[in-house]
Amino acid sequence: MSFAARLRNRERIVGYWTQLPVPAVQERIARHGYDYVCFDAQHGFLDYQAILNGLIAIDAGAALGKNDCAGMVRVASNSVDLIGQVLDAGARGVIVPLIDTAEQARAAVRACRFPREGLRSYGPMRAGLRSGPETARMNEEVACIVMIETEEGLANLEEICAVEGVDGIYVGPGDLMLALGGQTITDPDRAAEFEAALARISAAAKKAGIAAGIHTGAGELASRRLAEGYTFATISSDLNHLDRAAADHLKLARA
Repeated sequence: MSFAARLRNRERIVGYWTQLPVPAVQERIARHGYDYVCFDAQHGFLDYQAILNGLIAIDAGAALGKNDCAGMVRVASNSVDLIGQVLDAGARGVIVPLIDTAEQARAAVRACRFPREGLRSYGPMRAGLRSGPETARMNEEVACIVMIETEEGLANLEEICAVEGVDGIYVGPGDLMLALGGQTITDPDRAAEFEAALARISAAAKKAGIAAGIHTGAGELASRRLAEGYTFATISSDLNHLDRAAADHLKLARA
């Protein structure tokens, strides 16, 4: 079963986030059994060549680990050019940020699909190695996930979830907290409102029959969100883990 099919079936899926242009790291991560590794082309340090090399590394690592790990990309914006480029490079899905309206969600879906369903230009350089030349099959094997992270997006949540071709929604918790009026991305004064918004988002996705995903800072929190009704969760990132491990080891050494 393809990654997109598993996502659409609302299977429980756990992924990892990568921001660093180091294919050897991404290859190692893919060996551990994560269902996906997502490349952050919005806030990470990744240009097109780094994403291409990283997607190749994910496939190699998954093969070495004898597991299926999908390479995905969080694109920088809702652009048919950017989305088509990473899909041609072999991404099995995209996460599209800052979706505020159903119209914007439909644009993201069309960018992921070949005509007549969409606007994607034909040139599946690496993607064709996996899916073959048939556009209908490639359309089926690509996951389109849109982000809910703004006040307007939350207001239009149900309409966004109902857009045909949206396979899942994904919560950017930091931006969502700020959109709710938080002074920091973990503002305790907005915790109750934040948790209520998360519950509403997962319930709306369930009602629409699509996947609900969320970014988390650690495995324990990912487990909690999955138990609360989210169907997929991302755990932290390579940059954050490196930063935390370096600080912890230095603290221990100087103790």
